[in-house]
Amino acid sequence: MSDLKRTPLFPEYEKYGAKTIDFGGWDLPVQFSGIKEEHEVTRTKAGLFDVSHMGEIEVKGPKSLEFLQRMVTNDVSKLVPNKAQYTFMCYEDGGTVDDFLIYMIEDAHYLLVVNAANTEKDYEWLVKHNDYSEDEIKVENMSAFYVQVALQGPRAEAILQSITEFDLSEIKFFRFNKEVYFQGISTPALVSRTGYTGEDGFEIYIAKEHGRELWNLILQAGESEGLQPIGLGARDTLRFEANLALYGQELSKDISPVEAGLTFAVKPKKESDFIGKKVLKDQIENGPERKLVGIEMIDKGIPRHGYEVLVDDQYIGFITSGTQSPTLNKNIGLALVKKEYTDEGTELTIQVRKRKLKARIITTPFYKRGK
Repeated sequence: MSDLKRTPLFPEYEKYGAKTIDFGGWDLPVQFSGIKEEHEVTRTKAGLFDVSHMGEIEVKGPKSLEFLQRMVTNDVSKLVPNKAQYTFMCYEDGGTVDDFLIYMIEDAHYLLVVNAANTEKDYEWLVKHNDYSEDEIKVENMSAFYVQVALQGPRAEAILQSITEFDLSEIKFFRFNKEVYFQGISTPALVSRTGYTGEDGFEIYIAKEHGRELWNLILQAGESEGLQPIGLGARDTLRFEANLALYGQELSKDISPVEAGLTFAVKPKKESDFIGKKVLKDQIENGPERKLVGIEMIDKGIPRHGYEVLVDDQYIGFITSGTQSPTLNKNIGLALVKKEYTDEGTELTIQVRKRKLKARIITTPFYKRGK
């Protein structure tokens, strides 16, 4: 395990009985008290996640908007300071380089928060396509300077509000403030109302030297509210129920954002010729050959990533993600299948090892807060 990277919060895991695993080269907690319990705690109370393995890439300079408009699928010109946006970088064939958030810090200054396993690849992709001078644009990998934690769940705001004088109700969904101070911590944090669980909550960025201090402060503040630290296992089941894409499963170099049903973040009508625009525009206008659908198992079994999906013994696609949903107590999955088999209620066969098990297509997201 010694070759694995560790976040600045790693020394805190042991206090809470964390079981760690190799996650994309990082030594991270898969669970603390148990995946199902942590999932339930986040849905009903609040959970605290260490997501410091995520990457942060800064794009600054007078040409940064022009550059990002060429690099990403969403319309960055719609951003204003203190607003965030979900977007993609794509290859020419429409496949996905990565999905991530862009934070507009101020004019000509953006922070890209990218998937951990893709940080170096994304940074190199941006540098490779940056043909501006250093006076016009500077691209810098800032990942080593940040600790990022996510506080998620219905009690998240009350917990966080108890340790800051800043009025957190002012931060609306996909908005942020970069000057939030917490009790006893001299450095401000960037706090955004975003997350990866389907619940209300915040993602908090602070200088790494204050990471452990902030982690413990939040856990202490939330103790009476039932707050618990949460591992990667529950993070995955939570995001899956809310139908939030995971890079490497719902999105990849071979799966476009349109195929994944994420067309809202692809803007082919913007003037800039972003990479992959032609293919993605065609997929939006004419429909992709494959679509991501939700499935519910009829027979007993769990659909896992990579399992084949069949109709009349003919291969029509594969499972991207699947699990037993802790909230719904059902075996459900997401599958990328040929467009002609995507109607709700369509019966499919899932090849689970040597068994062929029945499933049907259902609507997504599987879980929506307040419903």
